[in-house]
Amino acid sequence: MPVSGGIERTSTVVIGTGLSGLAVASELRRRGVSAIVVDGLDLLGSGNPANTSSLQRCDAADAGTLRERNEILRHLRNYAASHELDIRNNVRALRLDHLDADYPADGGPDSGEAPGHTQGGQTQQWAVITPGGILYADHLVLTRCAHSQLRRMLADLGVAAGQNLMAAMHALGMYLVGVGELITPTPKEVLRQAKLVGQAISAKVNPGGMPALLPGGLALPA
Repeated sequence: MPVSGGIERTSTVVIGTGLSGLAVASELRRRGVSAIVVDGLDLLGSGNPANTSSLQRCDAADAGTLRERNEILRHLRNYAASHELDIRNNVRALRLDHLDADYPADGGPDSGEAPGHTQGGQTQQWAVITPGGILYADHLVLTRCAHSQLRRMLADLGVAAGQNLMAAMHALGMYLVGVGELITPTPKEVLRQAKLVGQAISAKVNPGGMPALLPGGLALPA
């Protein structure tokens, strides 16, 4: 599918507008890290796109868990609206490209700008191709993606994950939220993952010290 020529730059692109995507986007916002959230990713080699915004079945999703999830999701949506998070519910990622030193991240060969160079002096690692253009980012957060799909995605990028999938991903500036080993994580676990990923990305964006957190974040359930 062709894309238009629009180019945008941000610190982080989050794939998925469901609970996991909103949780990590809210955590990043509280830490002063810019992010763009898109609806989902049309996985390579898959006949059906991954719908990250829908509530998938959880093996342990009893009535209490679903009520808790819906309540957290309501709070996150309110937070996203009141803090003007950049949530693009109708935009999907068509392709993910990992940038190297020769990639024309400026969108053209004659701009005179170093490929992938950001205003903050970091090298942007990712180009997220959407129907509306290209989103350049230092960090990429995936949600609702099975480990087998991740390994296939990394292989397509020429990366051998080996035994430590997470280490291979983090080296590329790629993170997971809302993904469990065997079953869909509980709402509590999703919030915990979002907090850890928010901390990790914030530490890279602000290596000299983390700015004060904005109010209004969700506390982890006891």
